[in-house]
Amino acid sequence: MADAPQSAPQYDVVIIGGGPGGYNAAIRAGQLGLKVACIEMRDTLGGTCLNVGCMPSKALLHASEMYEAAGTAFAGLGIKLANRELDLGQMMKQKDDSVGQLTKGIEFLFKKNKVDWLKGRGRIAGKGQVEVEAADGSKTTVAAKNIIIATGSEPTPLPGVEFVEGKVIDSTGALSLSAVPKKLIVIGAGVIGLELGSVWRRLGAEVEVVEYLDKIGAGMDAEVATAFQRGLTKQGMTFRMGTKVTGAKVAKDGVELTVEPAAGGKAETLKGDVVLVAIGRRPYTAGLGLETVGIETDKRGFIANDHFKAGQDGIWVIGDVTHGPMLAHKAEEDAVAAVELIAGKAGHVDYNLVPSVIYTGPEVAWVGKTEEQLKEAGVEFKKGKFPFAANSRAKINHETEGFVKVLADPKTDRVLGVHIYGPQAGELIGAACMTMAFGGASEDIARTSYAHPTRSEALKQAAMGVEGWTMQA
Repeated sequence: MADAPQSAPQYDVVIIGGGPGGYNAAIRAGQLGLKVACIEMRDTLGGTCLNVGCMPSKALLHASEMYEAAGTAFAGLGIKLANRELDLGQMMKQKDDSVGQLTKGIEFLFKKNKVDWLKGRGRIAGKGQVEVEAADGSKTTVAAKNIIIATGSEPTPLPGVEFVEGKVIDSTGALSLSAVPKKLIVIGAGVIGLELGSVWRRLGAEVEVVEYLDKIGAGMDAEVATAFQRGLTKQGMTFRMGTKVTGAKVAKDGVELTVEPAAGGKAETLKGDVVLVAIGRRPYTAGLGLETVGIETDKRGFIANDHFKAGQDGIWVIGDVTHGPMLAHKAEEDAVAAVELIAGKAGHVDYNLVPSVIYTGPEVAWVGKTEEQLKEAGVEFKKGKFPFAANSRAKINHETEGFVKVLADPKTDRVLGVHIYGPQAGELIGAACMTMAFGGASEDIARTSYAHPTRSEALKQAAMGVEGWTMQA
């Protein structure tokens, strides 16, 4: 492969992908004085997360929660409404407006930190070379001392189930339905399926979740998963667990799914207006020119790394395209670590301390090890648990579903894992992350003063329970 033309722009770092990994890598590189460019093929920055993932889904989760509360909880609070009406068009518009503000905010940060945004599709064209294909098909080449692959992931398709607009959809389609389906079938009981299923259930859809495994929320602590599924069922979702989807047939009046027990058995047919395929995500690594620098992916499309390095030619890899949790905030941590290593600084990410959150109502959040993981590894632990039903703020706010669980080492008291099912769990988990990052003990949480009344006191009380001195339950 020939070298890039002498006239080609020369960069210290070129990043392929403008999502949470890519744009944070670009900003950090700019802060450190590196000449940096970020290539993004969308018309807006922010990747899946901002455009068709984390942000729009949270906008709809919030709006749908308010809509449901207006019909169920407001009267009990002394708030009377003459009528409640869903304006789905406005709900989608406010979602889009919020997303637009966020993506424009990244453009501003690029300018502030002297990051060049190269609009188009990026492809490695050999050592130190990246080709950018613009929307009009024109191609330019830039030179880079370091290339960071931050192309993220895409929804995983399901064999035998073809996507059909408005009928058989992925997460992107579920964020922009033009009407509330009478019945929505969700394939996959993971984060995406449960969040988007919650949105449309609140807005009036009958929601049935079909899951291959025997429990929801893969990776979740089993005790939490059981309580979580019970809570979602109480809200109106139905679950068909241990079930495999083998095919889909689209008709004018809806979609017919063929399902059978995962362990083997008689096939059945399910019918819904819309089917959401939410069985996970896969790395977006096709067509990146990896072969030009001798890099191969594994069977699932992941690129291996050694301290974020892939191969020997100044190629770095971060976020969903490499191993570790497929989460936006993990990609952000990867981004900072990789760029700081490029700049000659130290860079490291502890994947054991990356929290997971499901933004349903109530939320679920966890960090560290589950009980099952500790038992499987033969690690002894002690446990403290506290119900939100005994938390003053949760009780006053009528948010009593769920609990906090703290797992700690019986000898050193070091916190091994924290699991929260309840109101604002995603916010509360931050204190656990901080404690664990410093190698803290359950007693450190237990003897820290938390404002009263707050939901965070449930974490304190659960930590007190590790040593058996919970005082409020």
